[in-house]
Amino acid sequence: MIELSKRLTLVPTSPIRKLVPYAVAAKKQGVHVYHLNIGDPDIQTPECMLDVLRKWDRNPISYGQSHGEPKLLDALVTYYHGIGFSFVTTDMIQVTTGGSEAISMALFSVASPGDEILVFEPFYANYNAYAVTNGLNLVPVPTTITDGFHLPDKKIIESYITAKTKAILICTPNNPTGTVYTQEEMSMLVGIAKEKNLFLLSDEVYREFTYDGKKQVSLLSFMSEIPDLAIVLDSLSKRYSLCGARLGALVSRNEALMVGVLRLAQAKLSSGLIDQLMASELIHVPASYIENVQKEYEERRNVLFEGLKNIPGVTVTKPEGAFYIIASLPIPDAEVFATYLLTTFRDANETVMVAPAAGFYATPGMGKNEIRIAYVLQKESLIRCIELLTKALESFSRTS
Repeated sequence: MIELSKRLTLVPTSPIRKLVPYAVAAKKQGVHVYHLNIGDPDIQTPECMLDVLRKWDRNPISYGQSHGEPKLLDALVTYYHGIGFSFVTTDMIQVTTGGSEAISMALFSVASPGDEILVFEPFYANYNAYAVTNGLNLVPVPTTITDGFHLPDKKIIESYITAKTKAILICTPNNPTGTVYTQEEMSMLVGIAKEKNLFLLSDEVYREFTYDGKKQVSLLSFMSEIPDLAIVLDSLSKRYSLCGARLGALVSRNEALMVGVLRLAQAKLSSGLIDQLMASELIHVPASYIENVQKEYEERRNVLFEGLKNIPGVTVTKPEGAFYIIASLPIPDAEVFATYLLTTFRDANETVMVAPAAGFYATPGMGKNEIRIAYVLQKESLIRCIELLTKALESFSRTS
């Protein structure tokens, strides 16, 4: 028999996408499926970016630069300067094919096969896949819904650090919980990284999306304290509704790291030229665009949170940022319920697709009765989704 790589068999199925065949089957039957399972925004992409596509006249379409197209690199520098980080230069930025590649590159760069990376669970499910493909072990540090998924005490975090620990990976605002780490929490993590000589990787894809007057505290604020240990992972997908453009960035002051990361980028040649030149127009996106998007997501958050907390047996904590919420349901197995939604439940020929939250944990058994919802639909649709979930939970409890 031909034997495949063991790593291939260990890569987990995405909890966000694993039930897609059921959704496809439901749609073929004429069922309308409300997609709350994936963070694919319905907000319009800025017109100045779409204009690049409308006016494209380059033929042939060539490779881009491995480091990133100069126009996009300059635009990113302008962006970081505009949010208060005037020390950022193009040498500190590596353009990547989505934030996903930035994360994977960072893990590859800071740890060797068999090493450990601390994460706070629940965490973005694809971290599991990136760890496996790089031969690394994720070590989960638990957080709880009752504490709003905020960080535990310093001593608890340090108790998970071993001789194999090379880095701490965080996400703020958080996917999947919506938690925004405070100044004190970020300072604590920076202190741990400095004391233990660990890399600190900060996934900041949802930087602009914070609510109730809260502001994201970026790791960029601490770069001078741990210049060789701090790595910021970024993406344009959510900020400008550019998920399909697949563009991200890795930002660091560690010169040796950036030289090595460029070699990785050269090995995969480049990110898409059209995508990069389109995204470089971000410097022409008016401030009102981000302000309006942030306001829209906050209103959606409010509608969804109020609706969920009024469903009998459902436990939720109010998200502080991003556009996700974790909900604990009065059922034993959320994946069974999510499958039921797509295969059996119908109300006026409509149903909802959600992501079972167990896939956002590394500890077996954790999150089994939880789901993650992405509030990327219009408020009217979210209200209908609350109605559908309420009815589905009632009918599911009668049949199970």
